[in-house]
Amino acid sequence: MAVVSIKNKLRRGNLLVGNEAYIPTDFESIATTTVGSTSVANIEFTSIASTYTHLQIRLINLSSSAGTNLELRFNSDTGNNYDTHWLYGSGSSVIAGAATNLNYVWAAGAGSSTAPAGVVVDILDYGNTNKYKTVRTLGGYDTNGGGYIYFTSGLWRNTNAITSLKITCNANFNQYSQVALYGIKVAS
Repeated sequence: MAVVSIKNKLRRGNLLVGNEAYIPTDFESIATTTVGSTSVANIEFTSIASTYTHLQIRLINLSSSAGTNLELRFNSDTGNNYDTHWLYGSGSSVIAGAATNLNYVWAAGAGSSTAPAGVVVDILDYGNTNKYKTVRTLGGYDTNGGGYIYFTSGLWRNTNAITSLKITCNANFNQYSQVALYGIKVAS
């Protein structure tokens, strides 16, 4: 296998440290929810088929207030079975940390009513019953010179296949917020 290098113009076929690269045709839309005129606290996807390798959530969120968060829970589990790591910055400061034994995975900041957040969440090997489930997130929002970018990871300490997921915005998803769930099929 070749080593990645700009100098020697070699490329590596495997981009994700042991995971196959995603090919755009591998994505299949499962469901999309768009918030209507009444804001909601949660968006939930149920009866998720086990026919994919990974899941991906793509969302654009308008939150009722700044400084709020997006939280993930799987299979209606509200126990303290989740861990989260984060790195986020505002352009003038950087904050990193971790928390264990939470009752959710922290996904990212939720934006505000005037600064929508864009977030992509990968849920890896969601159907594998031999390991805990891992999550990685990239998200952020801009407030015309301010805002944040988020890199987070999380762990659901459970080996059950994920069949449902709930995304909570602790200041509500406002009108026009949209959450889409995709299944990713990776050829073996």
